[in-house]
Amino acid sequence: MTTENSQDGQGQYSYHLPVLFGETLDALAIKPDGVYADLTFGGGGHSRGILERLGPKGRLFAFDQDSDARRNLPEDRRITFLPHNFRHVGRFLRLHEGIPVDGILADLGVSSHQFDEGQRGFSFRFEGEMDMRMDQRQTNTAFDIVNTWSEQRLHKLFEQYGEVTNARTLARTIVHVRSTLSLKTIANFKAALNSVVKGNPNKYFAQVFQALRIEVNDELGALKEMLQQVPGLLSIGGRVAIITFHSLEDRIVKNFFKKGSFEDEDPSDPFGQSTAPPLLKAITKKPVIPGDTELRQNPRSRSAKLRAAERI
Repeated sequence: MTTENSQDGQGQYSYHLPVLFGETLDALAIKPDGVYADLTFGGGGHSRGILERLGPKGRLFAFDQDSDARRNLPEDRRITFLPHNFRHVGRFLRLHEGIPVDGILADLGVSSHQFDEGQRGFSFRFEGEMDMRMDQRQTNTAFDIVNTWSEQRLHKLFEQYGEVTNARTLARTIVHVRSTLSLKTIANFKAALNSVVKGNPNKYFAQVFQALRIEVNDELGALKEMLQQVPGLLSIGGRVAIITFHSLEDRIVKNFFKKGSFEDEDPSDPFGQSTAPPLLKAITKKPVIPGDTELRQNPRSRSAKLRAAERI
């Protein structure tokens, strides 16, 4: 997931331009007759790259909970589109007899397309309702959160997921104003909070909207559920490549690849003797980040980090 200012889609940055494109495909070490799963199909850029490296017997499963993504499907009999959240990856791969897979890819960034669809509510640059649902079938929206959550819960949300500097003041203000003003639209929400904005307004609202979006879509919970399934889905020697845009996501992926759990080191167990040996071996000791050329061509990539691991 990315903050909007790191992906603030000028028109030239296509919905189909994937971040760390070549680096991700190289990390997957694609075999022509292999089976692969792109868990965040989006504009289809990474999937097209995989298909180009697959032979006629290769297979690709493309997951995306956003129904808009289906429009980007190429006409290719090797690809199967699964309109579901990747937290259900194991269930649907089994249903389609796709296990084991030779590679799994997830690009956790929100697409420029989603930001640019004003009515979806992902962007503070457009007018629309405070929605932010990636899967339109779910009911919980950003408006539900700002309209019903307690001051304490809102404080923790903006502090932990948005790293908002005055998260406590922001939460208190929301609770105060919502009794007399409707926060259902982006314009109303921004106007109601104008007095508490700290620093650059674009950066501030990017952090606020990021926090709400992470919660609306349970993005960290879904990431953990997906990762726990990965070792059981990969063939021996199969690879997983994940692109993150947020420090919380990167830490989750890093820890899981390193030791098969999500927690930082336990000081009472410095040698990790209380946990089972991990089934994945990290093949990126440090995260792969975009080079200068990509940074110039696509500002969205600024926060991107790629980590990859191999099933052992």
